[in-house]
Amino acid sequence: MERAELARIIGARGRAAAPCAAIIEERDPARFQEAFGAAVASGGAVFVADPSWGAVEREAFSRLAEAGTGLRESAGWLRLPTGGSGGGMKLARHDERTLAAAVAGAAAHFGVPRMNAVGVLPLHHVSGLMAWLRCALTGGRYRPWSWADLAVGRWPELPQGDWFLSLVPTQLQRLLDQPAAAEQLRRFRAVFLGGGPAWPYLLDRAAAARLPLAPGYGMTETAAMVASLRPEEFLAGRRGCGLPLPHARVTIDSDGAIVVEGESLFRGYAGAELQSGAWTTGDLGLIDGEGGLRVLGRRDGIIISGGEKIDPVEVESALRSSGQFDDVAVIGLPDPDWGQAVVACFPAGGAAPDLAAVEAGLSASLAAHKRPKRYHAVAEWPRNEQGKLSRAALAARLGTAR
Repeated sequence: MERAELARIIGARGRAAAPCAAIIEERDPARFQEAFGAAVASGGAVFVADPSWGAVEREAFSRLAEAGTGLRESAGWLRLPTGGSGGGMKLARHDERTLAAAVAGAAAHFGVPRMNAVGVLPLHHVSGLMAWLRCALTGGRYRPWSWADLAVGRWPELPQGDWFLSLVPTQLQRLLDQPAAAEQLRRFRAVFLGGGPAWPYLLDRAAAARLPLAPGYGMTETAAMVASLRPEEFLAGRRGCGLPLPHARVTIDSDGAIVVEGESLFRGYAGAELQSGAWTTGDLGLIDGEGGLRVLGRRDGIIISGGEKIDPVEVESALRSSGQFDDVAVIGLPDPDWGQAVVACFPAGGAAPDLAAVEAGLSASLAAHKRPKRYHAVAEWPRNEQGKLSRAALAARLGTAR
């Protein structure tokens, strides 16, 4: 596929007299689609920005965008913001070929000629953007829908066809608290689940409700999914992130890090050298006995307390399984005795967890050194609308708490 063909498919009109860079910062889906189409047709670099950014993020984005406007088109004209493998904002470079490969791989993996989607994730995020592009490039229908409407039980009518929905785990948890949501979710060919690790209790609830869940693995650098369980596999009891999609190869290196190769892999970061060959992510994982990917946590998120290495995702899963938390995060804070102390954080304002019951449950499921030393209710919970949690923001807010 050529860039001009992509522009035509997504409905762009005309072409600029000369290539020009464009920044897309739109929250409304229709305005985003129109602006994105025009920017693709313009022939210049296309930068996607998050309308909810604060001053710090905007300053970082502006600096990166200015440095990246002169890069040649073949280096990846689409620049998508990401936290990157090593932290801090980066701009991942994509183009029509990486996007088309991701779309073709998803359609083949789920065995459908066309993909229709209800879009509740924002288009300025890779999961939302790819949901729209899967529909456009396969001739399917895209139905933007407000998450606020879903959250209160207002669902769209779905014409005949294979429909898909992308959610993050906290959204799925909220929907499962609605009596009628399970019936609505069963209408979909698959409900993609990504944006962060799902805890066992949530997956068990989804399986008990017979939801066509498709937990997967992907990121901005891979143009969203590169591995996913199929709904039938999930309902048969398989867990993890499933097999790699046809366009991708996923392996584990000698240090336990997840390595991705494939046609949807980004061209590199703006201002850096071109990416070629295999790319090592910031995640730890393993390949299970059926060839599926299982994510074990972040390489840089390990807590070392009293000389013991602790994966915060494991502790979070145990805390969620207690049923006492709507959301929870585990971080390591400086401690004079332990080096780092394991600290559990949860959003303030809801029902207070029964910490005695939590501790009783943890004593049977976690080793003593993995159990939180402290619990904190946090007034401003730093999880964005894509479900990404900023552990750094939590640590900054609680760093002086004892």
